[in-house]
Amino acid sequence: MALEALHRVNRYTGRREGLEEESNIPDIGNLKNQHQLCVPALPKAQCQVGEFLIDESGRKIKLNYAHGTTTLGFKFNGGVVMAVDSRATSGQYIGSGNVKKIIEINPYLLGTMAGGAADCTYWERVLAKQCRIYELRNRERISVAAASKLLANMVYQYKGYGLSMGVMIAGWDKKGPGLYYVDNDGNRMPGNVFSVGSGSIYAYGVLDSGYRWDMTDAEAQELGRRAIYHATHRDAYSGGVVRVYHIKEDGWTKVTEQDSMDLHYKYAEEKGTRSQ
Repeated sequence: MALEALHRVNRYTGRREGLEEESNIPDIGNLKNQHQLCVPALPKAQCQVGEFLIDESGRKIKLNYAHGTTTLGFKFNGGVVMAVDSRATSGQYIGSGNVKKIIEINPYLLGTMAGGAADCTYWERVLAKQCRIYELRNRERISVAAASKLLANMVYQYKGYGLSMGVMIAGWDKKGPGLYYVDNDGNRMPGNVFSVGSGSIYAYGVLDSGYRWDMTDAEAQELGRRAIYHATHRDAYSGGVVRVYHIKEDGWTKVTEQDSMDLHYKYAEEKGTRSQ
C-alpha cells in the first residue's frame, strides 16, 4: 500500500503461520482510524512537493493553488436539482476538463465538490461509509440533516489545518427534500438555493431571475443547466461538461450531461430565433 510505504510501515514483519499479528503493526494515525491524519515521516524539505513548476530552463515558477468551479443546488416542489461543471483548475492551469463534481453518497444522497478535489472526495467518501454504517445499525436511511451534521463534525476536527471544502449535501428523507451547505471550518446551514465556487456570482444571477418554488421538473432542470452554462461562459475557471441531477422521493437520477460548448450554440440559436 502506497500510504504504508510512505510512512515506512511493514505490516508483515509479525507474520506467524500465515496470519498477521495486529500487535506488531505500528500505531500510525489514519492507517487504523480514518478520522485521524498523521504527518509523513519525512524531512520538511522533502514534504514541499508541488510548490514550484520547473520549466525547460530550470527556472522555478511558483504555483498558484487558487481553486475554480461552479456548483449549485436548489429545492422546489418537485425535489432538489443539483448542477455542476467539470473543470478542475489550479490558478491559470486547467488540470482536467472532466471531473465528476457530484459525488453519489447513496441512492438518496448527493454531495457536490468545490475547493480542493482531494479533500472533498476523501471526506465525502468517509461520509458515505458512515451513512451506510448508520443504515445497517438502525435499519433505516440516515436523514439529510444528520448526514450533513456528520460531515460538519468530521471536518471541524481539522479546522485551521488547511482543508479546502465548500460542499452541498442534498437528498430526500422522511421530511422530504433537504439541502445543506458545509464548509471546511465545520459551518453548516440549511437553505433553498445555494451556489458555490468562483462562478457562483454568475450562477446566482440566473437563479435569482428564474427561481420559483412551483416550477415543473423540466423548468427546474433547465434553470440549473442554464445557470451553470452562463457561469462557464463568464468564469474562466469553470467549464467542460454541465451535469444535472434531480433528487425525488424515489432517489436521485442523472438528467443530462452536456458539453458547455454545445449548450452555447444551442442557446445562441434560440436567442437568434427569438430576436427575428
